Amino acid sequence: MHTKHGIAVSPGVAIGPAFVLGVEDFRIPHRSVSGDAVDAEIVRFRCALENVCREIGDNEKLASEQLGTQYGAIFAAHQEMVRDPKLQGEVEALIRDRHYSPEFALSRVLGQYAKVLLNLGDMYKADRAIDLYDLEKRLLRHLLGERREELSNLTAPVIVLARDLTPSETASLPKRFVLGFATEVGGYTSHTAILAGALEIPAVVAVGDIVTDVSGGETVILDGINGRIIVDPDEDTILEYRDSEKRARSVAERLVSQRSLKSETADHSRIWLMGNIEFPEEAEHCKELGADGIGLYRTEFLYLESSREQSEEEHCEAYRQVVSAFPEQPVVIRTLDLGADKVPSQMPQLYPLGANPELGLRSIRLSLNDLERFKTQLRAILRVASLGDVRIMFPLISSLIELRQAKSTLHDVMEDLEEQGVPFNRDIQVGMMVEVPSVPLLAEDFAREVDFFSIGTNDLIQYTLAVDRSNPAVAKYYNSADPAILRMIQMVAAAGEKHDVPVTVCGQMSSDPKYIPLLVGLGIRQLSATPHVIPQLKEVVRHLTIPQAEAIAAHAVKLELARDVETYLRGELNKLCPDLAK
Repeated sequence: MHTKHGIAVSPGVAIGPAFVLGVEDFRIPHRSVSGDAVDAEIVRFRCALENVCREIGDNEKLASEQLGTQYGAIFAAHQEMVRDPKLQGEVEALIRDRHYSPEFALSRVLGQYAKVLLNLGDMYKADRAIDLYDLEKRLLRHLLGERREELSNLTAPVIVLARDLTPSETASLPKRFVLGFATEVGGYTSHTAILAGALEIPAVVAVGDIVTDVSGGETVILDGINGRIIVDPDEDTILEYRDSEKRARSVAERLVSQRSLKSETADHSRIWLMGNIEFPEEAEHCKELGADGIGLYRTEFLYLESSREQSEEEHCEAYRQVVSAFPEQPVVIRTLDLGADKVPSQMPQLYPLGANPELGLRSIRLSLNDLERFKTQLRAILRVASLGDVRIMFPLISSLIELRQAKSTLHDVMEDLEEQGVPFNRDIQVGMMVEVPSVPLLAEDFAREVDFFSIGTNDLIQYTLAVDRSNPAVAKYYNSADPAILRMIQMVAAAGEKHDVPVTVCGQMSSDPKYIPLLVGLGIRQLSATPHVIPQLKEVVRHLTIPQAEAIAAHAVKLELARDVETYLRGELNKLCPDLAK
């Protein structure tokens, strides 16, 4: 038995035989064609293009119908690549001028494009290179008549292990037989990861060498919660996971049945539990699970899911859909947090990423550097804010001057709307994300200038501990329980209480049940989490009293090591809610 670690991108546990996909090599039969065959070969290439366009169109329709238009947009982007006249022109030029075969010309052109993207050193662009490989495979299959048939021929449940899975392969995974999948490469932002979550297939990526280390048919445990792959587990481990899986299903069913219960402690203190969403369609799911509103609406996909810039009206429509699900409850809209691993294809000129994009022109810095686009989004938020309790939040603020510039831009937009006679909410609440160490250190100064704080623990941990949260090589250094993180949360909570500024925690930390007593004990009364864990968090809150939470927090902040904090919090969760302790 041995364990491999990667990045968990879709939760769940699966146990079953491994199905290992090797690296698919298409054998191109010939590199060149005779001069009198050029016209016929160009026709053959164009026929392959049309066939692939129809195939992608079918995938787009299927994904849109079953998952929503935002997922169908992934294949729409593939369609745009296939129909790119520049791509077609370059391939046909190689066939016509150099007498290359269509297969060789295609591989040459797409390979060069993918190499450029991979060499840019940016994770988002590297993920887009995978889309090019997907397109190459599709076209070569039509040109050569070769297909990877294994997945379509599955007749029994398996766990798929692969070097990588393209978006189209992920979308076409037969859920009846694919219990989960793990890949050697990948990241949080890849289209494959997005689709895995939407399909609710447990998945772990960036596992490293696994295709050559595992034999087909070997028993594998895929832990999509903790990012683990256990190969050839012993009987005790299998029994432990099976028991845990059965218990988790039973608990989940019980908790969902109690979703209408109020989120309040055993001594009747209200703790607000809201949802984090990426797409408007997720708002209804949050409502079904008993959320108290939307604590973090990430708006990046308004740009990332389309190859063109979204208009003010399109922004408005996306926001209205969320507000309609929660007309009487808070909806916190975060302005665009672009940059680093999220670069929209329609505006690459704005991204001088440099060698370290996490420290470059991203988030609020990018918005302040591109006021026209920033104002478009602000106009839409202000207009929709007249329909409900909409609040605006600025990401990655690191200094007072940035905050004041963002607020000044917001006031300029208000004046423009007023002059134009456009209805909007002038009294909208304005808040900011707490994601860099400079903010907790100056929390009282910031508290005088905002209506609320929202602590984004993912970036706060990354910037405080100098750990790239998407890099498995340093994953062991990324820890929510680090004493420095606890003290920073404590500083922000204290400043919020002193100046009557509400503080929410909206990062991954707030989606982990074992941290709930700690956060409540530190003075946090608002949490925003991944939708599917809201029933679990409500269960913890309802078994907790404020004095208990304060005692847990007081002890935790005295501990010197993150591992000791984690062990302690896990033990306290086991006392409160044994069914949820992991």
